[in-house]
Amino acid sequence: MNLHEALRRRADEGSPIRVGVIGAGRFGTMFLAHVHTTPGIHVVGIADLNVARAREALRLAEWPESECATSLAEALSSGGTAVLDDATALIEAPVDVIIEATGNPVVGIDHALRTIDEGHHIVMVTVEADALAGPALAARARSAGVVYSLAYGDQPAMTWELIDWARTSGFELVCAGKGTKYLPHYHALNPDTVWDAWEFSPELTGSGQLNANMHTSFRDGTKAAIEMAAVANSAGLVPADGGLKFPPASSSELSTICRPVQDGGTLERSPTVEVVSSVDLNGNWLPDHLQEGVFVVVKAPNAYVRECMAEYAWQADDTHQYVAMYRPMHFIGLELNITIASAVLRREATGTPVGFTADVVAMAKKSLRAGDLLDGEGGYAAWGRLMPAELSLNVRALPVGLAHGVPLVRDVSEGEVVTWDDVDIDEAAQAVAIRKETEALCVTA
Repeated sequence: MNLHEALRRRADEGSPIRVGVIGAGRFGTMFLAHVHTTPGIHVVGIADLNVARAREALRLAEWPESECATSLAEALSSGGTAVLDDATALIEAPVDVIIEATGNPVVGIDHALRTIDEGHHIVMVTVEADALAGPALAARARSAGVVYSLAYGDQPAMTWELIDWARTSGFELVCAGKGTKYLPHYHALNPDTVWDAWEFSPELTGSGQLNANMHTSFRDGTKAAIEMAAVANSAGLVPADGGLKFPPASSSELSTICRPVQDGGTLERSPTVEVVSSVDLNGNWLPDHLQEGVFVVVKAPNAYVRECMAEYAWQADDTHQYVAMYRPMHFIGLELNITIASAVLRREATGTPVGFTADVVAMAKKSLRAGDLLDGEGGYAAWGRLMPAELSLNVRALPVGLAHGVPLVRDVSEGEVVTWDDVDIDEAAQAVAIRKETEALCVTA
């Protein structure tokens, strides 16, 4: 099915896909700025606790004044768009799909569960929620007959697409991943020190426009781990026991570096996930780096294909066994229409968990004391490390997605895993309960 043609037909028939957006941050605003260029999609409403921010998102997106509705009822009847301060009304409205883009894993889980209960498809932009409990949420969605999907445009869904390409083509998948800027000392970054790791001007970092915690999460390794957990769980891959290595690699070096150790690469197991750094260990940018991109490395199944890899300009490794396919960039919220159309028209996800193989656990950034409060992703207390789910459960590691406002009951040394036994947490909380459902889905080796 041609998605664009099917959307145009929905527009011509006067039955566009009805979308609700929760969260008017960067991703949501990018989606709003682009959605008018595709037919057959009606944004019914935008819910954000900060109504002023939601209205500003519409302004930045150059939303037509004639399409700004004063209420949800008016939006549904007129084809306009309402701004709400509460997601409940939007979730309970007669929409086809909800876009969850709050960035908060606990809130995201609540929104996803209610959306599934209402019989709507759910697009989980909040990958932090997916890493914490995505396998259970996806299982709930399948039971309800709706689609739970990663967001096309974000790196996990783009990586999953390349994995599907590799497997459908008949290649042996070796590694899947993305690029980022990383140096070994970044794990210790916090909101006070993070701007040294970015290229922003002092005027911008001091303007209040940037979220220091979010940018810390991107640099201290947490976001990379979260996104690779989403990829691993959607493709049945198991990460290395020691987490991501972040080897420096340009796009032309992917097939050499992201191959098994026995063949001269860095991978301790295969197939797996990895994130490559766009700078060398001295902080110098690599040529043709993959800072915004995604990739897969595949292996030739036989001698004839190895000969093909040697003969064509595919940048194979020196053994002609391995070759990389990559996409150098992703367009974030500007590509979300593909997930919306796929979910509603094809009832297919652009990436969804198929099991629980990878987890992101809280690691102490510094020596912590009993009584200290964990402050979540991108904070001062902990960073998130990727770990095989089976190993995480064996050591009773606390998922970083639950390390929000949680007090410690005993000391944890710098560099140690924070465990369930180290914290005082509400076992009856909704997010904890759905996490336990996820743990029951763990795929053991």
